[in-house]
Amino acid sequence: MIRVVLADDQSVVRAGFRVILELAGDIEVVGECADGPTAVRLARRLAPDVVCMDVRMPGGDGLSATREITSGNPGGSAPAVLVVTTFDLDEYVFGALEAGASGFVLKDTEPDDLIDAVRRLARGQGLVDQSVTRRVIAEFARRRPAQPSADAAHELTARETDIVRLLAQGMSNAEIARELVIETSTVKSHLGRAMAKIGVRDRLQTVVWAYQNGMVPQRPA
Repeated sequence: MIRVVLADDQSVVRAGFRVILELAGDIEVVGECADGPTAVRLARRLAPDVVCMDVRMPGGDGLSATREITSGNPGGSAPAVLVVTTFDLDEYVFGALEAGASGFVLKDTEPDDLIDAVRRLARGQGLVDQSVTRRVIAEFARRRPAQPSADAAHELTARETDIVRLLAQGMSNAEIARELVIETSTVKSHLGRAMAKIGVRDRLQTVVWAYQNGMVPQRPA
């Protein structure tokens, strides 16, 4: 069973999400709250698999709470954070990614897509809402200058570096395997080791790291 905490200042939104998620059958909402600080406390006390986090909440915004939650849970691993918001604005997306969120979807997403997002994050797969994916990747490279982390980058093998770079360019595991003429299972193994070395928890944060460390060539404006 996937354990979820809901953080949104609108009770009707939380109620709707609870119904949608629990109808899935494999998801249980174990807690809910209306502000960021309480979300942090619930995440630490209840140890959910996923926290569905609103961006704007009185008494503490969702991005600050996301940063606290993803920084680590004493005695265990941190849950994945799915930022769910009405604000389809690049800065909110960038803020969520840089705070350590594993996914970003809009509140008007289809119920099945919300369920799928929660399941993907629980499996350690990051995502960004389909409607903003391409813009986010392009704008992230343009707005955020490279911040090289030489030690981590140098720990990667040549194969791991190739796989991270291709992942950041938008390729799936199968596409990377075809590009490098290796098995898909080999891609997964190398990617898992690369993620452990650079200290990220999912594919989305691996892409963020690659852009921040200048591993993806930036196209001319």
